[in-house]
Amino acid sequence: MDLLNNLRVFIRVVDCASFTAAAEAMDLSTAQVSRLVADLEEHVQARLLQRTTRRLSLTEAGERFLLRGRHIVEQMDEATDEARGAHLKPAGRLRVHSMSGLGVLITPLIARYNELYPDVVFELTLSQRNPDPLEQVHDVMISIAPELADSQWVAQAVGHLYSVPCASPGYLQRRGVPQHPQALADHQCLRMVDPLYDDQWLFQGAGGEHAIRPAKTFQCNVAESMVKASEEGMGISLVPFYAATRPLRDGTLLRVLPEYRLRERNVYAQYPSRRFLDAKVRTWVDFLKAELPGLFAAHDAIINDPRHWA
Repeated sequence: MDLLNNLRVFIRVVDCASFTAAAEAMDLSTAQVSRLVADLEEHVQARLLQRTTRRLSLTEAGERFLLRGRHIVEQMDEATDEARGAHLKPAGRLRVHSMSGLGVLITPLIARYNELYPDVVFELTLSQRNPDPLEQVHDVMISIAPELADSQWVAQAVGHLYSVPCASPGYLQRRGVPQHPQALADHQCLRMVDPLYDDQWLFQGAGGEHAIRPAKTFQCNVAESMVKASEEGMGISLVPFYAATRPLRDGTLLRVLPEYRLRERNVYAQYPSRRFLDAKVRTWVDFLKAELPGLFAAHDAIINDPRHWA
């Protein structure tokens, strides 16, 4: 039995004060309306209407049931309207996951998105690993990977990342500027722990491929801490390009071996389904696709400026 539908029929019969009038209003037969009300009474184990040949009247149980029933139907109609409108107007809670460093980078984009869609409330979760899509506790995951494994989630590429080796001017003055990847064997190399890569630094260029395994002088899994260690002169570090731009611009770090870019990977916006796509998910992904390339290009311009090279 469709309890909600039977409830709607019962309310219409009361409002119309007639089975026949209710049937006409709902495009049903009088017999169908009578049966649906009878089924409802059987379900609740109480007589709701007193029927005579001349009129209908509510029983005491029917009056109480009608009051609560109207509230249930109104609440359901409001919930349905809200759900149906979710694909039209961005509103409500948007749960976003991102890798830590990139999450800090996109926070200004969240602020700009909220200016456009103030009814969306962000819940941003940052961690050092991409979560398992099967957990499905996020509306959108901003994932970083050379390529994504197969999953049921929709994935759209929104940008491209890489890392660059950097060191402080003081360190390079003391130890010299390496001119070739193999020269790093004579330097202190600080290791950024990255779950997507093993310990080696793989340099690829016109001269071929060079794999370097830095000694564990210092290692960390947070880019900002690695940058600080490099600024303090501890050695040469491999830093995500977006984390290197501020110290390069400030002159506290210099880019070494500028002809190389390492650990290149893609940035993806992932979400569960295209069907009945929520407006807040759709607009946030579209916003990332429109804004993130420009943000990355601004960082690229600093990274590739020879004034910031050793």
